[in-house]
This record gives sequence, structure tokens and C-alpha cells, in this order.
Amino acid sequence: MKSFERWTMVAAILGTSMVFLDGTIMNLALPRIGKELPGTIFSRLEGQTYAVSGYLAILAALLILAGALGDYYGRRRIFAIGLTGFGITSVLCGLAPTLELLVFARLLQGAAGALLVPGSLAILTALFEGPARARAIGIWASATSATTLLGPVIGGLLVDGVSWRAAFLINVPLVAIALFATIRYMPETRSEEATGTFDWLGAGVAVVAVGGLAFGAIRGTDRNWEDPVAWVSLAIGAIALVAFPFLMARRPNPLVPLGLFRRRHFATINLSTLLIYGALYTMLYVQGLFLQGVVGYTATAAGLIGVPTGIMLTLLSARIGTLAGRHGARRFLVAGPILMAFGLLWLARIPADTVPWQLAVADPTTYLPPMSTLVDILPMILLFGFGLSLVVAPLTSTLMSSVPVGNAGLASAINNSISRVGQPLLAAVIFVVISGSFYASLAADLPGIDPNDPSLRAQVQPLNPPAEGTPPDVAQAATEASVDALHLTVIVCAALLAAGALANGIGLRSQGGEEAEPGARERESRGSTEPAAVG
Repeated sequence: MKSFERWTMVAAILGTSMVFLDGTIMNLALPRIGKELPGTIFSRLEGQTYAVSGYLAILAALLILAGALGDYYGRRRIFAIGLTGFGITSVLCGLAPTLELLVFARLLQGAAGALLVPGSLAILTALFEGPARARAIGIWASATSATTLLGPVIGGLLVDGVSWRAAFLINVPLVAIALFATIRYMPETRSEEATGTFDWLGAGVAVVAVGGLAFGAIRGTDRNWEDPVAWVSLAIGAIALVAFPFLMARRPNPLVPLGLFRRRHFATINLSTLLIYGALYTMLYVQGLFLQGVVGYTATAAGLIGVPTGIMLTLLSARIGTLAGRHGARRFLVAGPILMAFGLLWLARIPADTVPWQLAVADPTTYLPPMSTLVDILPMILLFGFGLSLVVAPLTSTLMSSVPVGNAGLASAINNSISRVGQPLLAAVIFVVISGSFYASLAADLPGIDPNDPSLRAQVQPLNPPAEGTPPDVAQAATEASVDALHLTVIVCAALLAAGALANGIGLRSQGGEEAEPGARERESRGSTEPAAVG
């Protein structure tokens, strides 16, 4: 491999890994952020939710547009702009003095990240050919899998050992290395077929639809539906959501060509992606908050407990993909989500008095987890991780074989967007479930208490530790209420996973058994190797 090829690989891997890593680390940093950052407009859980959901919403809405910009203006140029923006917004996140400014910085960071994700693989695909391309993408996939594996551990160590701010500021040296490699060594590539016509309006309407609905639902619940801003936001989001498909049908160069969804397998895979990945990202967010804010895990322990999932993804994905190619993907895309759902239902039995794993690197006596971790948490992690390993490769291969080769890149970009857009919408629903359950449980456990009292809501909030000075009986009731809210959350997410399995079971069925659409095998052998919803 030549020098410019090696440095291009470094830039592509770092660019993608930072976007994935920030989502992982953010889930571990949320409890500290809620405790340390003041909020004048947002409550703690509200701000924490926006910081995760807003990032994913902007990232999802702009992925397709960002890929088109790179094809026309030059992938190296757009990638460099994305790196610069990601570095600047990482600094803004790391230095944010309030919850509101952190949320704003995260929105900008999502926009910068959208310029990096589609560009990474497009650059490698344009730069390498034949066996060298397969090898380069294999290296990229291995490196991003390592990010999945090591990200939670690194994030936990940074949050516990330094500060949650370090989890963002660590991006700065990584951006510097990637930017140096991009400017100094990466050749410029463009698509000769790119027209320069971009659907800015479609991307804007998508942002308004997802953001309006998510913000309105979260804000309305947090304000007991007495805030007119929430109702206006819901109305605008609903109008944008209804208008989006009609707009796509009329646009000369639509952001999302509706014709692709006439293909049954493509439509099915994207529906199941919305359900499965929406549940996945939402549970990662809720799990990080619950283990630290309610049970009392350290961030390092909360990160380390997820390592088995990364190991299974790294070791099993390629083998599962091979088996799916031989025997058909449908059975894996049904079994996988069902196993994930069973894993979540195991978590639904966790008691309020489960013992936390307070792992501290400086204290070797804390290295071994307590028995409660092995009984209450680890079985869920193993079932969930194995189920996810059954999903990733078959989902990608089925997606890429469901469309003509010429649409492979667009199909992947659409699926990537859908995999992330489900979380903001589902997070809004989960916020309603958690908040409603939490304050209803408080009212039941503490007769005479007013769950809508602003002073009470300032003291105790769902999935977060009580404020200092909270009466012991209220603190204990808050812990039990958060556990009850978690139980409802995992049931909702398990139902979504079951729905995803059902969609795959019905939608991927064909007259010839489990084979894909006619010609799919041939298209798959010639098609793009770009992953779809991975990461």
C-alpha cells in the first residue's frame, strides 16, 4: 500500500470512528452532564435527551445530502470541511457552560458528522479497485468494529478519570491527524454523474419533521402539556411529516426517491431497520443513564459491561453473513430481533436493590463485578449482543441485493439515515413513558405529594440521582420509580424489536422460499460493499 493510500485510510477510519465514538461516549457521559451542567430552559432529563436525539436527528437528515455534496464538489473537500466542523463543535461541546449550549453544539456536531460518514467509504471505493478495494474496506470495517468494542471502555475511563468534557475534547488531536492526512495525502475524487442539483428543501423538511415531533413530545411531557411551544412544535412537525412524501413525489431530484420503496424487500428492510435500530439506540441511551444515575455504576463499569456485545459483533458478523448467504437472510433477521427482545425482557426483572459495580481503575479490589451484575445485567448483554450479531450482516446484504447496482450507494445512505432517525422519534415516546411512569409511581408511593410541584421536579427526575438535601423517603421512592420506568421502557423497546422481526418474517417471504428477489444474487455479487446500518 502506497503512502498516500495508507494516510487516506487513516483519515477515513478516524473520520468515521469519531462520529460513532461520540454517540457511544455520550451515553456514558450523560449522568455527569446532568449533574454538573445547569439548565435554565431544559430540565435534566429533557436536556440529556435532546443532546442524544438532536445529534442523531441532524446526522440522519443530512447523510444523503452530504453524500451528494461530496460527489459533486469533491469528496476530499467535503470530508475536510466535515473534519474541521467536527473538531470545532467538539470543542464547543467540551466547553459548554449550560445544558442549552451543549444541545446547540451537539446539533452542529451532528451536521459536521453527516459530512464524514458517507464520505469515508465513498473515498475508499473511488481510490481502490478490485481486491485492493475489498482489503481496504475490510480494514475500515475492522477498525470501526474496534471502535464499537473499545469506545465504551475509553469513554468510561475518560468520564471517571478525567471529566465528561474530555470525552469531547479528545476529538481535537484525532481531528488534527485526520485533517493533516486529508490535506497532505488524500487525492480528490468526484462523481462524473453528479448533477449539482441538491434537495436542500427535502433535507430541511426532514429535519423539521423529526425535530418538531421529538422536541414537541419531550417538551410537552416535561412541562405537563402547559407549554404552547410544545404544541406548536408538534403541529409543525406533523405537517412536515405528512408533507414529506408528497414533496418527494414532486421534486425533480428528491432526497429520497419513493420509487425504491416499491421494492418489497427494500421497503421491508428499511421498516425493520427503523424499528430495530430505534430500539437499539434508545436502549443504549437509557441503559447508560439507568446504570449510573439510578443503580450507581461508575462510568468505567457501565462502559465495560457492554464489551461482550462488541466482541460478538467483531467475531460473528462475517460468519453470520456467510451463513445468511448460504441459507437465506430471513431466518437470521427474525431470530436476531427476537433474541434482542428476550434480552431486554430479562432487564425488566431487575430489582431496585441491585448492587452496583463501582469499578475504579486505581482500586484493584473493585475489578471483579458483584454477583448482581452477573445475574441482573450480563444475561441481557449476552442475549442482546448475540441477537444483534445475527442482524447486522444479513440486514446489510439483503438491503444491497434489493436494489439495482446503480442505486447501491443511495440505498445505503437511505438505510443509514433511517437507522438513526428512529431514535429521536422513539426517544420522544420513551420520554413520555418514563416521565409519566416516574411521577405516577412517586404519587402512589408518597400519598399527599403533588407530582406536578416544580420544587419536587427540581429535586428528583427520572433516571437521575436525587439532588442533595432530598428527604430520604423521597429519594428512595424516586429510585423505585425510576426502576418502574425502566421496566416499562424495556417492554416498549422489546415490542418494537418483535415488530421488526415480524416485518422481516412477512416482508422477506417469497414464493421460492427464502431467496431474495429475482436477480438479487447476481446484483449482490456485483454490488457495492458499503455497509448499511452498521454503527
